[in-house]
Amino acid sequence: MSKLPPKDRLAALEEGLVKAKTLAEALPFIQIYDRETVVVKYGGHAMGDTETARKFAADIVLLKLVGINPVVVHGGGPQISRMLDRAGVKSQFVDGLRVTDAETMEVAEMVLSGSVNKELAHLITAAGREADVRGVGLSGKDARLITCSKAVRTRKDPDSMIEQVVDLGFVGEPDDVDPTLIQALINAPEDYIPVVAPIGVAEDGRTYNINADTAAGAIAKALSAKRFLLLSDIPGVLDQNGELIREMSIADARKLIESGVASGGMIPKLETCIAALDNGVEAAVILDGRTPHVLLMELFTEHGAGTLIH
Repeated sequence: MSKLPPKDRLAALEEGLVKAKTLAEALPFIQIYDRETVVVKYGGHAMGDTETARKFAADIVLLKLVGINPVVVHGGGPQISRMLDRAGVKSQFVDGLRVTDAETMEVAEMVLSGSVNKELAHLITAAGREADVRGVGLSGKDARLITCSKAVRTRKDPDSMIEQVVDLGFVGEPDDVDPTLIQALINAPEDYIPVVAPIGVAEDGRTYNINADTAAGAIAKALSAKRFLLLSDIPGVLDQNGELIREMSIADARKLIESGVASGGMIPKLETCIAALDNGVEAAVILDGRTPHVLLMELFTEHGAGTLIH
């Protein structure tokens, strides 16, 4: 028998009913994603907030426990920038991609494959401790997971309007993703969750920093993921008036890039969504990773969150 006063018992009952109703309403969506693979790109400043990162890790564990196969690919741009600032190295960006010289590449690999990757895998393991769900930290260099080549970008000279090649340094583009290791973890009898750092290796053995959105899209493509979710510092794709676009087609996304409405870091996000959708991924969603439980909102509610691209 509860020792709570009648008023408090009633409040507790009402709260319990709300939670039960939420779970019941999520059932159709849980069935849609049952035993499906969902690739989640986790990045932005939300990664630097410990409490937000813990909530994200708990949500990833929840996805695993309801029968979904989550694969996490993370960024680490702010963390890399902080480390470079300490070393007195100034960062340059071209179309949202960090120009990466040898010194920057060394820092990027240390941060991405080291501190960021292992901390996120640890948070997932800690969140799943009672059910023995474990995060497994990987790099694209492990088991030839991501084979890449040097990225090539061009820009028009503002005076001559002639296309010029921009040297991005050790920035890579995925040529091939071998999903064997990730699939082994997904299909293992244990509940493992792969956590991948966006570092790749070229055929000549050189290491490259890959844009995390691009790496995640290539992995989603290789796994034929049901959903590709990009979590960042933005609510989604915005139109020319700054309003959130709730849903768009591949053609709409291309027009935003061509018109210049999409710029900076949004360009590689949209490009990688288009590439993933062109190669078997059912849908991609760009979401605000700073919003608590945004993954659950997107996957398990009717209204979703962010911008859906199909």
